[in-house]
Amino acid sequence: MSKLAAVIGQPVAHSRSPAIHNAAFAALGLPWVYLAFEVAPGRVPQAVRGMRALAGFDGMSVTFPHKQAAAKEVDGLSPDALALGVVNTVVRDADGRLRGECTDGDGLVASLRESGFEPAGRRCCVVGAGGSSRSIVRSLARARAAEVVVVNRTRESAIRACAFAGPVGRVGDEDDLSAADLVVHATPVGMRGGPEGLPFDAARLRPDQLVVDLVYDPPDTPLLGAARARGSTAVNGLGMLVHQAAIQFRLWTSEPAPLDAMWAAARS
Repeated sequence: MSKLAAVIGQPVAHSRSPAIHNAAFAALGLPWVYLAFEVAPGRVPQAVRGMRALAGFDGMSVTFPHKQAAAKEVDGLSPDALALGVVNTVVRDADGRLRGECTDGDGLVASLRESGFEPAGRRCCVVGAGGSSRSIVRSLARARAAEVVVVNRTRESAIRACAFAGPVGRVGDEDDLSAADLVVHATPVGMRGGPEGLPFDAARLRPDQLVVDLVYDPPDTPLLGAARARGSTAVNGLGMLVHQAAIQFRLWTSEPAPLDAMWAAARS
């Protein structure tokens, strides 16, 4: 029997997840298909009930703005998803129960390592305090970062986010950007063009830093352009997208993810 996986969110028309996952299924000859479904806010319970009802609908990706809502609809949560209160992946277990997972942070760390940046012992700064930010903060700390600083306009949200880093986490401000080895921008501001797409004053960046903007569409955000102008190494969120998808793929199929095929689809 063919199996179905899908991403839910709003918007999802721009998502590269269908191309990435369908390329992976094809590379291994698996009878799966991956689709994108636009789901309006407030309709996540119906979407999850649809997954329960459809035999063979065994995998779901969850993107903005539904990650917190999805966490409330599944039957169980992985330790990460439980701690973070967000879900970006739903897996149907052998007993039919739906399990929520969160693969964002580990996907980012895997992409950093693939590019040659090892977080262990490094000073990291995360801008933003949403669901993806919290997952990244947790994973950077687990990767033995020396420090994980959270910068966010709302201090209360920053406090909650940096708690996921344990003793290496703290709340910071834009002054901390200059001292970081890694700066991760984890808000959707980069989707805007021009000066409105800059989340902070890029003059604070240094030439020897790695700057990651999690936005991948557009592929070159105002922050990335400004970072390169400062001499920083600047990358978008495509690597995190591919690597978190690879984790999803393993969770759904129990097969090793064909990363070469996934990268080729992501770049095409």
